[in-house]
Amino acid sequence: MKNLLQQLNQMFENRVRLAIMSILVVNDGMDFNSLKSTLGLTDGNLASHVATLEKHHYVSVTKKFVGKKPLTTYAATSPGRKALSEHLDALEEIIRQTQ
Repeated sequence: MKNLLQQLNQMFENRVRLAIMSILVVNDGMDFNSLKSTLGLTDGNLASHVATLEKHHYVSVTKKFVGKKPLTTYAATSPGRKALSEHLDALEEIIRQTQ
């Protein structure tokens, strides 16, 4: 069991980062306002958690303008998808071993 706990990714111990990654993995990408609305977060809260995920190369950020309005979109990267999958696999194994 101790080995399984070590397989859990500390980045996903935070519920907001886990939710962000879960949403981005099942969608090709999502814009800032949609992600903020879906999770019920403030601008600053979402921005800080996404910055942490980006720093670890789990999320890619694309910024552009649509007309005169800025549009920021996020997508899960391959390393981010892999990290989340491994984290979920470890959680599932913990559940299996405790039943």
